[in-house]
Amino acid sequence: MGGHAARESCGIFAVFGRDDAAQLTHLALFALQHRGQESAGIVASDGRRVRSLKGLGLLGEAVPADGLDVLPGHLAIGHVRYSTTGGSRKPQNIQPLVLEYSKGFFAVAHNGNLVNSATLRRECEGLGSIFQTSTDSEIVVHLLARPENLELDRPLSRCLARLRGAYSFVFLTRDGIVAARDPHGFRPLAMGRLGEGVVFASETCAFDLIGATYERDVEAGEIVEVSAAGIESYRVEGSEGVKRSHCIFEHIYFARPDSRVFGETVHDVRVGLGKRLAEDHPVDADIVVPVPDSGRSSALGYSRRSGIPFDRGFIRNHYVGRTFIMPSGRADSVEIKLNAVRSVVDGKRVVVVDDSIIRGTTSRKRFRLLREAGAREIHVRISAPPCRHPCFYGIDFPSRGELVAAERDVEAIGAFLGADSLSYQSVKGMLSAVSRPSDYCAACFTGEYPEPAEGHMAKCMLENAAMGD
Repeated sequence: MGGHAARESCGIFAVFGRDDAAQLTHLALFALQHRGQESAGIVASDGRRVRSLKGLGLLGEAVPADGLDVLPGHLAIGHVRYSTTGGSRKPQNIQPLVLEYSKGFFAVAHNGNLVNSATLRRECEGLGSIFQTSTDSEIVVHLLARPENLELDRPLSRCLARLRGAYSFVFLTRDGIVAARDPHGFRPLAMGRLGEGVVFASETCAFDLIGATYERDVEAGEIVEVSAAGIESYRVEGSEGVKRSHCIFEHIYFARPDSRVFGETVHDVRVGLGKRLAEDHPVDADIVVPVPDSGRSSALGYSRRSGIPFDRGFIRNHYVGRTFIMPSGRADSVEIKLNAVRSVVDGKRVVVVDDSIIRGTTSRKRFRLLREAGAREIHVRISAPPCRHPCFYGIDFPSRGELVAAERDVEAIGAFLGADSLSYQSVKGMLSAVSRPSDYCAACFTGEYPEPAEGHMAKCMLENAAMGD
Protein backbone atom coordinates (compact mmCIF):
# COMPACT_ATOMS: atom_id res chain seq x y z
CA MET A 1 0.00 0.00 0.00
CA GLY A 2 1.43 3.31 -1.06
CA GLY A 3 2.10 6.11 1.41
CA HIS A 4 0.73 6.03 4.92
CA ALA A 5 -0.65 2.51 5.18
CA ALA A 6 -4.29 2.19 6.13
CA ARG A 7 -4.52 0.29 9.37
CA GLU A 8 -7.28 -2.05 10.42
CA SER A 9 -8.71 -1.98 13.91
CA CYS A 10 -8.13 -5.56 15.04
CA GLY A 11 -8.61 -9.28 14.76
CA ILE A 12 -10.84 -11.32 17.06
CA PHE A 13 -11.22 -15.01 17.88
CA ALA A 14 -13.41 -17.11 20.19
CA VAL A 15 -13.71 -20.79 21.07
CA PHE A 16 -16.20 -22.79 23.13
CA GLY A 17 -16.10 -26.44 24.16
CA ARG A 18 -12.35 -27.15 24.05
CA ASP A 19 -10.23 -27.90 27.10
CA ASP A 20 -7.26 -26.24 25.37
CA ALA A 21 -9.23 -23.06 24.63
CA ALA A 22 -6.47 -20.59 25.55
CA GLN A 23 -3.81 -22.49 23.57
CA LEU A 24 -6.08 -22.64 20.50
CA THR A 25 -6.85 -18.93 20.81
CA HIS A 26 -3.15 -18.09 21.03
CA LEU A 27 -2.40 -20.12 17.92
CA ALA A 28 -5.32 -18.62 15.98
CA LEU A 29 -4.27 -15.08 16.84
CA PHE A 30 -0.95 -15.65 15.08
CA ALA A 31 -2.93 -16.05 11.86
CA LEU A 32 -4.65 -12.72 12.58
CA GLN A 33 -1.54 -10.78 13.60
CA HIS A 34 -1.66 -8.73 10.37
CA ARG A 35 -4.91 -7.15 11.60
CA GLY A 36 -3.34 -5.57 14.70
CA GLN A 37 0.17 -5.23 16.06
CA GLU A 38 -0.07 -2.81 18.97
CA SER A 39 -1.40 -5.14 21.65
CA ALA A 40 -2.86 -8.58 22.22
CA GLY A 41 -4.85 -10.41 24.85
CA ILE A 42 -6.68 -13.61 25.77
CA VAL A 43 -9.45 -14.14 28.32
CA ALA A 44 -10.48 -17.66 29.35
CA SER A 45 -13.02 -19.25 31.69
CA ASP A 46 -13.44 -22.68 33.22
CA GLY A 47 -17.06 -21.96 34.19
CA ARG A 48 -16.05 -20.77 37.64
CA ARG A 49 -13.39 -18.09 37.17
CA VAL A 50 -12.55 -15.68 34.39
CA ARG A 51 -8.83 -15.03 33.88
CA SER A 52 -6.95 -12.82 31.43
CA LEU A 53 -3.45 -12.34 30.03
CA LYS A 54 -2.61 -9.38 27.82
CA GLY A 55 0.04 -6.82 26.99
CA LEU A 56 1.46 -4.33 24.52
CA GLY A 57 3.28 -5.34 21.35
CA LEU A 58 3.08 -8.34 19.06
CA LEU A 59 1.32 -11.48 20.24
CA GLY A 60 4.51 -13.37 21.14
CA GLU A 61 5.62 -10.50 23.38
CA ALA A 62 2.24 -9.58 24.82
CA VAL A 63 1.04 -13.12 25.56
CA PRO A 64 3.99 -15.53 25.73
CA ALA A 65 3.10 -19.11 24.88
CA ASP A 66 4.79 -20.40 28.04
CA GLY A 67 2.42 -18.30 30.17
CA LEU A 68 -0.85 -19.83 28.97
CA ASP A 69 -1.05 -22.29 31.88
CA VAL A 70 -2.59 -19.47 33.93
CA LEU A 71 -5.61 -19.52 31.58
CA PRO A 72 -7.40 -22.84 32.18
CA GLY A 73 -10.87 -23.42 30.79
CA HIS A 74 -12.98 -24.65 27.90
CA LEU A 75 -13.91 -21.24 26.52
CA ALA A 76 -11.80 -18.24 25.55
CA ILE A 77 -11.74 -15.10 23.42
CA GLY A 78 -8.71 -13.31 21.99
CA HIS A 79 -7.82 -10.02 20.36
CA VAL A 80 -5.00 -8.38 18.41
CA ARG A 81 -5.36 -4.64 18.22
CA TYR A 82 -4.66 -1.61 16.18
CA SER A 83 -6.52 1.27 17.80
CA THR A 84 -9.01 3.46 15.99
CA THR A 85 -10.72 4.77 19.15
CA GLY A 86 -8.88 5.20 22.42
CA GLY A 87 -5.19 5.67 23.12
CA SER A 88 -3.11 3.09 21.33
CA ARG A 89 -0.51 2.59 24.07
CA LYS A 90 -2.70 2.72 27.18
CA PRO A 91 -2.62 -0.64 28.99
CA GLN A 92 -6.19 -0.23 30.21
CA ASN A 93 -7.39 -0.17 26.58
CA ILE A 94 -5.88 -3.54 25.71
CA GLN A 95 -8.60 -6.00 24.75
CA PRO A 96 -10.38 -8.20 25.54
CA LEU A 97 -11.79 -5.86 28.16
CA VAL A 98 -12.94 -7.64 31.33
CA LEU A 99 -15.63 -5.94 33.39
CA GLU A 100 -18.08 -6.95 36.09
CA TYR A 101 -21.67 -5.83 36.55
CA SER A 102 -24.72 -7.15 38.40
CA LYS A 103 -25.07 -10.16 36.09
CA GLY A 104 -21.44 -11.20 36.57
CA PHE A 105 -18.24 -11.03 34.54
CA PHE A 106 -18.31 -9.94 30.92
CA ALA A 107 -15.37 -9.79 28.52
CA VAL A 108 -15.50 -8.14 25.11
CA ALA A 109 -13.29 -8.06 22.01
CA HIS A 110 -14.25 -5.72 19.19
CA ASN A 111 -13.33 -5.16 15.56
CA GLY A 112 -14.74 -1.97 14.09
CA ASN A 113 -15.59 1.60 15.05
CA LEU A 114 -18.79 3.09 16.45
CA VAL A 115 -19.78 6.40 14.87
CA ASN A 116 -22.08 7.40 17.77
CA SER A 117 -19.73 6.42 20.61
CA ALA A 118 -19.36 9.97 21.98
CA THR A 119 -23.13 10.42 22.35
CA LEU A 120 -23.59 7.03 24.02
CA ARG A 121 -20.67 7.60 26.35
CA ARG A 122 -22.03 10.97 27.49
CA GLU A 123 -25.45 9.40 27.98
CA CYS A 124 -24.05 6.58 30.13
CA GLU A 125 -21.87 8.93 32.17
CA GLY A 126 -24.88 11.17 32.74
CA LEU A 127 -26.64 8.19 34.30
CA GLY A 128 -23.73 7.38 36.59
CA SER A 129 -21.52 5.06 34.57
CA ILE A 130 -17.79 5.25 35.31
CA PHE A 131 -15.70 4.17 32.32
CA GLN A 132 -12.46 2.30 32.90
CA THR A 133 -11.09 2.83 29.37
CA SER A 134 -11.26 5.30 26.49
CA THR A 135 -12.34 2.68 23.92
CA ASP A 136 -15.79 2.56 22.35
CA SER A 137 -15.94 -1.19 23.06
CA GLU A 138 -16.72 -0.62 26.74
CA ILE A 139 -20.01 1.12 25.94
CA VAL A 140 -21.82 -2.20 25.39
CA VAL A 141 -21.27 -3.33 28.99
CA HIS A 142 -22.57 -0.04 30.39
CA LEU A 143 -25.67 -0.35 28.24
CA LEU A 144 -26.21 -3.91 29.47
CA ALA A 145 -25.95 -2.74 33.09
CA ARG A 146 -28.78 -0.23 32.69
CA PRO A 147 -31.77 -1.18 34.92
CA GLU A 148 -34.23 -1.20 31.99
CA ASN A 149 -32.11 -3.81 30.20
CA LEU A 150 -31.29 -6.13 33.11
CA GLU A 151 -34.62 -7.97 33.06
CA LEU A 152 -34.94 -8.43 29.30
CA ASP A 153 -34.78 -11.96 27.89
CA ARG A 154 -32.30 -10.82 25.24
CA PRO A 155 -30.73 -7.60 26.53
CA LEU A 156 -27.83 -7.72 24.07
CA SER A 157 -30.24 -7.43 21.13
CA ARG A 158 -31.63 -4.20 22.57
CA CYS A 159 -28.20 -2.80 23.49
CA LEU A 160 -26.56 -3.49 20.14
CA ALA A 161 -29.49 -1.77 18.43
CA ARG A 162 -28.28 1.46 20.05
CA LEU A 163 -24.90 1.24 18.32
CA ARG A 164 -24.19 2.88 14.98
CA GLY A 165 -21.28 2.03 12.72
CA ALA A 166 -19.12 -1.05 12.37
CA TYR A 167 -18.80 -3.84 14.89
CA SER A 168 -17.93 -7.47 14.98
CA PHE A 169 -17.92 -8.56 18.62
CA VAL A 170 -17.05 -11.67 20.54
CA PHE A 171 -18.13 -11.72 24.18
CA LEU A 172 -17.25 -14.11 26.99
CA THR A 173 -19.34 -14.74 30.08
CA ARG A 174 -18.40 -17.14 32.84
CA ASP A 175 -20.01 -20.05 30.98
CA GLY A 176 -20.65 -19.01 27.38
CA ILE A 177 -19.52 -17.25 24.20
CA VAL A 178 -21.48 -14.72 22.14
CA ALA A 179 -20.62 -13.44 18.64
CA ALA A 180 -22.36 -10.52 16.94
CA ARG A 181 -22.12 -8.46 13.76
CA ASP A 182 -23.55 -5.04 12.94
CA PRO A 183 -26.61 -4.86 10.65
CA HIS A 184 -24.55 -3.48 7.74
CA GLY A 185 -21.97 -6.28 8.06
CA PHE A 186 -19.04 -3.89 7.63
CA ARG A 187 -16.44 -6.19 9.21
CA PRO A 188 -16.09 -9.94 8.64
CA LEU A 189 -16.81 -12.62 11.24
CA ALA A 190 -16.80 -16.34 10.46
CA MET A 191 -18.09 -19.35 12.43
CA GLY A 192 -16.52 -22.80 12.37
CA ARG A 193 -16.24 -26.18 14.09
CA LEU A 194 -13.35 -27.94 15.75
CA GLY A 195 -14.51 -31.39 16.80
CA GLU A 196 -17.24 -30.71 19.35
CA GLY A 197 -16.05 -27.15 19.76
CA VAL A 198 -17.40 -23.96 18.14
CA VAL A 199 -15.06 -21.21 16.94
CA PHE A 200 -15.38 -17.67 15.60
CA ALA A 201 -12.74 -15.56 13.85
CA SER A 202 -12.28 -12.36 11.86
CA GLU A 203 -10.80 -14.43 9.03
CA THR A 204 -10.94 -18.10 8.09
CA CYS A 205 -7.12 -18.35 7.88
CA ALA A 206 -7.30 -18.67 11.69
CA PHE A 207 -9.43 -21.81 11.28
CA ASP A 208 -6.89 -23.33 8.90
CA LEU A 209 -4.09 -22.90 11.41
CA ILE A 210 -5.90 -24.72 14.22
CA GLY A 211 -7.53 -27.38 12.02
CA ALA A 212 -11.08 -26.04 12.32
CA THR A 213 -13.69 -26.28 9.57
CA TYR A 214 -15.41 -23.16 8.25
CA GLU A 215 -19.18 -23.50 8.60
CA ARG A 216 -20.64 -20.10 7.69
CA ASP A 217 -20.38 -16.37 8.27
CA VAL A 218 -22.14 -14.79 11.20
CA GLU A 219 -24.82 -12.90 9.30
CA ALA A 220 -25.04 -9.12 9.30
CA GLY A 221 -27.22 -8.16 12.28
CA GLU A 222 -27.01 -11.66 13.80
CA ILE A 223 -26.18 -12.62 17.40
CA VAL A 224 -24.99 -16.19 18.04
CA GLU A 225 -24.88 -17.50 21.62
CA VAL A 226 -22.97 -20.70 22.43
CA SER A 227 -23.32 -22.44 25.80
CA ALA A 228 -23.69 -25.91 27.29
CA ALA A 229 -27.34 -25.72 26.21
CA GLY A 230 -26.31 -25.46 22.55
CA ILE A 231 -26.28 -22.73 19.91
CA GLU A 232 -28.94 -20.03 19.70
CA SER A 233 -29.19 -17.43 16.93
CA TYR A 234 -31.30 -14.27 16.96
CA ARG A 235 -31.27 -10.77 15.50
CA VAL A 236 -30.12 -7.36 16.66
CA GLU A 237 -33.33 -5.43 17.29
CA GLY A 238 -34.43 -3.52 14.19
CA SER A 239 -31.75 -4.99 11.94
CA GLU A 240 -34.08 -6.50 9.37
CA GLY A 241 -33.92 -4.81 5.98
CA VAL A 242 -30.71 -2.85 6.62
CA LYS A 243 -28.58 -2.63 3.46
CA ARG A 244 -25.41 -4.74 3.48
CA SER A 245 -22.23 -2.65 3.39
CA HIS A 246 -19.26 -5.04 3.51
CA CYS A 247 -15.92 -3.26 3.50
CA ILE A 248 -14.37 -3.71 0.05
CA PHE A 249 -10.95 -2.86 1.53
CA GLU A 250 -10.95 -6.24 3.25
CA HIS A 251 -10.54 -7.78 -0.21
CA ILE A 252 -8.21 -5.10 -1.54
CA TYR A 253 -5.72 -4.94 1.31
CA PHE A 254 -6.54 -6.10 4.83
CA ALA A 255 -7.47 -9.76 4.71
CA ARG A 256 -4.94 -12.49 4.07
CA PRO A 257 -5.20 -13.93 0.54
CA ASP A 258 -5.84 -17.42 1.94
CA SER A 259 -8.93 -16.24 3.86
CA ARG A 260 -12.54 -16.53 2.85
CA VAL A 261 -14.18 -13.16 3.54
CA PHE A 262 -17.81 -12.19 2.88
CA GLY A 263 -18.27 -15.54 1.14
CA GLU A 264 -15.37 -15.14 -1.31
CA THR A 265 -11.71 -16.19 -1.35
CA VAL A 266 -9.56 -13.07 -1.06
CA HIS A 267 -6.86 -14.31 -3.46
CA ASP A 268 -9.45 -14.97 -6.17
CA VAL A 269 -10.96 -11.50 -5.78
CA ARG A 270 -7.53 -9.87 -6.01
CA VAL A 271 -6.60 -11.87 -9.10
CA GLY A 272 -9.88 -10.67 -10.62
CA LEU A 273 -9.00 -7.08 -9.76
CA GLY A 274 -5.69 -7.48 -11.59
CA LYS A 275 -7.33 -9.00 -14.66
CA ARG A 276 -9.84 -6.17 -14.90
CA LEU A 277 -7.02 -3.65 -14.47
CA ALA A 278 -5.14 -5.22 -17.39
CA GLU A 279 -8.25 -5.06 -19.58
CA ASP A 280 -9.05 -1.44 -18.79
CA HIS A 281 -5.48 -0.08 -18.53
CA PRO A 282 -3.10 -2.01 -20.81
CA VAL A 283 0.49 -0.89 -21.46
CA ASP A 284 3.47 -2.13 -23.49
CA ALA A 285 5.95 -3.45 -20.94
CA ASP A 286 8.49 -6.20 -20.29
CA ILE A 287 7.57 -7.38 -16.78
CA VAL A 288 4.83 -7.09 -14.15
CA VAL A 289 6.11 -6.48 -10.63
CA PRO A 290 3.98 -6.53 -7.45
CA VAL A 291 4.48 -4.32 -4.41
CA PRO A 292 4.67 -6.91 -1.62
CA ASP A 293 2.68 -8.28 -0.02
CA SER A 294 -0.89 -7.31 -0.83
CA GLY A 295 -0.15 -6.42 -4.46
CA ARG A 296 0.95 -9.94 -5.40
CA SER A 297 -2.40 -11.51 -6.27
CA SER A 298 -3.51 -8.52 -8.33
CA ALA A 299 -0.17 -8.43 -10.14
CA LEU A 300 -0.58 -12.11 -10.95
CA GLY A 301 -4.01 -11.37 -12.44
CA TYR A 302 -2.58 -8.47 -14.46
CA SER A 303 0.18 -10.72 -15.80
CA ARG A 304 -2.19 -13.53 -16.74
CA ARG A 305 -4.59 -11.27 -18.59
CA SER A 306 -1.95 -9.11 -20.31
CA GLY A 307 0.52 -11.89 -21.14
CA ILE A 308 3.37 -9.82 -19.68
CA PRO A 309 5.69 -12.00 -17.53
CA PHE A 310 5.37 -11.77 -13.74
CA ASP A 311 8.56 -11.32 -11.70
CA ARG A 312 9.74 -10.23 -8.27
CA GLY A 313 11.13 -6.75 -8.69
CA PHE A 314 11.00 -6.02 -4.96
CA ILE A 315 12.25 -8.11 -2.06
CA ARG A 316 10.77 -7.36 1.33
CA ASN A 317 12.63 -7.67 4.62
CA HIS A 318 10.06 -9.43 6.80
CA TYR A 319 12.12 -8.93 9.95
CA VAL A 320 11.60 -5.19 10.17
CA GLY A 321 8.80 -4.55 12.62
CA ARG A 322 6.59 -1.50 12.99
CA THR A 323 8.55 -0.34 16.05
CA PHE A 324 11.94 -0.43 14.32
CA ILE A 325 14.13 2.48 15.47
CA MET A 326 16.23 4.06 12.74
CA PRO A 327 19.96 4.23 13.56
CA SER A 328 21.36 7.79 13.30
CA GLY A 329 18.27 8.95 11.39
CA ARG A 330 19.96 8.38 8.02
CA ALA A 331 18.17 5.23 6.89
CA ASP A 332 14.75 5.46 5.36
CA SER A 333 12.21 2.94 6.68
CA VAL A 334 10.94 2.13 3.18
CA GLU A 335 14.44 1.39 1.96
CA ILE A 336 14.97 -0.88 4.94
CA LYS A 337 11.75 -2.80 4.31
CA LEU A 338 12.04 -3.11 0.52
CA ASN A 339 14.85 -3.44 -1.96
CA ALA A 340 14.68 -3.53 -5.77
CA VAL A 341 16.15 -6.52 -7.62
CA ARG A 342 18.50 -4.96 -10.16
CA SER A 343 18.82 -8.06 -12.36
CA VAL A 344 15.02 -8.17 -12.76
CA VAL A 345 14.30 -4.51 -13.56
CA ASP A 346 17.51 -3.17 -15.14
CA GLY A 347 16.73 -1.83 -18.61
CA LYS A 348 13.11 -3.02 -18.44
CA ARG A 349 9.74 -1.38 -18.93
CA VAL A 350 8.09 -2.27 -15.63
CA VAL A 351 4.41 -2.46 -14.71
CA VAL A 352 4.16 -2.00 -10.94
CA VAL A 353 0.90 -3.26 -9.42
CA ASP A 354 -0.09 -2.08 -5.93
CA ASP A 355 -3.36 -2.39 -4.01
CA SER A 356 -3.87 1.31 -3.24
CA ILE A 357 -2.18 4.65 -2.64
CA ILE A 358 -2.95 6.67 0.49
CA ARG A 359 -0.51 9.56 1.00
CA GLY A 360 1.78 8.58 -1.84
CA THR A 361 5.08 9.31 -0.11
CA THR A 362 5.98 5.65 0.33
CA SER A 363 5.12 4.80 -3.28
CA ARG A 364 7.30 7.65 -4.48
CA LYS A 365 10.29 6.22 -2.60
CA ARG A 366 9.63 2.72 -3.88
CA PHE A 367 9.55 3.83 -7.49
CA ARG A 368 12.78 5.74 -6.93
CA LEU A 369 14.33 2.42 -5.88
CA LEU A 370 13.29 0.95 -9.22
CA ARG A 371 14.81 3.89 -11.11
CA GLU A 372 18.06 3.54 -9.21
CA ALA A 373 18.08 -0.18 -10.06
CA GLY A 374 17.90 0.67 -13.76
CA ALA A 375 14.19 0.47 -14.66
CA ARG A 376 13.73 2.17 -18.05
CA GLU A 377 10.02 2.90 -17.65
CA ILE A 378 7.68 2.63 -14.65
CA HIS A 379 3.96 2.18 -15.32
CA VAL A 380 1.91 2.11 -12.13
CA ARG A 381 -1.40 0.26 -11.98
CA ILE A 382 -3.52 0.42 -8.82
CA SER A 383 -6.13 -2.27 -8.19
CA ALA A 384 -8.40 0.15 -6.28
CA PRO A 385 -9.84 3.54 -7.26
CA PRO A 386 -8.32 6.76 -5.83
CA CYS A 387 -8.87 7.05 -2.04
CA ARG A 388 -10.45 10.48 -1.62
CA HIS A 389 -12.43 10.18 1.62
CA PRO A 390 -11.76 9.08 5.23
CA CYS A 391 -13.28 5.89 6.63
CA PHE A 392 -15.28 5.95 9.86
CA TYR A 393 -15.95 2.22 10.15
CA GLY A 394 -12.75 0.83 11.60
CA ILE A 395 -9.99 1.79 9.15
CA ASP A 396 -7.50 4.41 10.22
CA PHE A 397 -7.41 6.48 7.04
CA PRO A 398 -5.87 9.91 7.50
CA SER A 399 -7.95 13.05 7.10
CA ARG A 400 -8.91 14.02 3.59
CA GLY A 401 -6.22 16.70 3.47
CA GLU A 402 -3.55 13.99 3.76
CA LEU A 403 -4.94 11.80 0.98
CA VAL A 404 -2.88 12.27 -2.17
CA ALA A 405 -5.93 11.82 -4.41
CA ALA A 406 -8.20 14.25 -2.55
CA GLU A 407 -7.16 17.33 -4.49
CA ARG A 408 -5.00 15.96 -7.32
CA ASP A 409 -6.04 14.43 -10.62
CA VAL A 410 -4.44 11.20 -11.82
CA GLU A 411 -1.90 12.98 -14.02
CA ALA A 412 -0.71 15.13 -11.11
CA ILE A 413 -0.46 12.11 -8.82
CA GLY A 414 1.60 10.26 -11.44
CA ALA A 415 3.99 13.22 -11.69
CA PHE A 416 4.27 13.35 -7.89
CA LEU A 417 5.10 9.63 -7.81
CA GLY A 418 7.66 9.89 -10.60
CA ALA A 419 5.83 7.34 -12.78
CA ASP A 420 5.80 7.28 -16.58
CA SER A 421 2.10 6.46 -16.39
CA LEU A 422 -0.47 5.88 -13.65
CA SER A 423 -3.89 4.26 -13.87
CA TYR A 424 -6.38 3.41 -11.14
CA GLN A 425 -9.14 0.83 -11.16
CA SER A 426 -12.61 2.31 -11.64
CA VAL A 427 -15.23 1.82 -8.92
CA LYS A 428 -17.25 -0.27 -11.38
CA GLY A 429 -14.20 -2.36 -12.27
CA MET A 430 -13.38 -2.91 -8.59
CA LEU A 431 -16.88 -4.05 -7.71
CA SER A 432 -17.00 -6.37 -10.73
CA ALA A 433 -14.44 -8.58 -8.96
CA VAL A 434 -16.97 -9.59 -6.26
CA SER A 435 -20.11 -11.63 -6.82
CA ARG A 436 -22.57 -9.24 -5.10
CA PRO A 437 -21.35 -5.68 -5.80
CA SER A 438 -24.38 -4.03 -4.20
CA ASP A 439 -23.46 -5.57 -0.82
CA TYR A 440 -20.24 -3.55 -0.46
CA CYS A 441 -19.28 -0.21 1.06
CA ALA A 442 -16.96 1.89 -1.12
CA ALA A 443 -17.30 5.17 0.80
CA CYS A 444 -13.54 5.81 0.93
CA PHE A 445 -13.63 6.03 -2.87
CA THR A 446 -17.07 7.57 -3.48
CA GLY A 447 -17.85 9.55 -0.32
CA GLU A 448 -21.25 7.82 -0.09
CA TYR A 449 -21.40 6.80 3.58
CA PRO A 450 -23.95 4.15 4.54
CA GLU A 451 -24.09 5.18 8.21
CA PRO A 452 -24.18 8.82 9.44
CA ALA A 453 -21.32 9.87 11.71
CA GLU A 454 -21.19 12.33 14.58
CA GLY A 455 -18.83 14.83 16.15
CA HIS A 456 -15.42 15.11 14.51
CA MET A 457 -16.47 12.45 12.02
CA ALA A 458 -19.44 14.49 10.85
CA LYS A 459 -17.21 17.57 10.64
CA CYS A 460 -14.82 15.67 8.36
CA MET A 461 -17.72 14.54 6.19
CA LEU A 462 -18.98 18.11 5.83
CA GLU A 463 -15.49 19.29 4.93
CA ASN A 464 -15.22 16.50 2.37
CA ALA A 465 -18.54 17.50 0.80
CA ALA A 466 -17.47 21.14 0.67
CA MET A 467 -14.18 20.25 -1.02
CA GLY A 468 -15.90 18.05 -3.59
CA ASP A 469 -14.03 15.65 -5.86
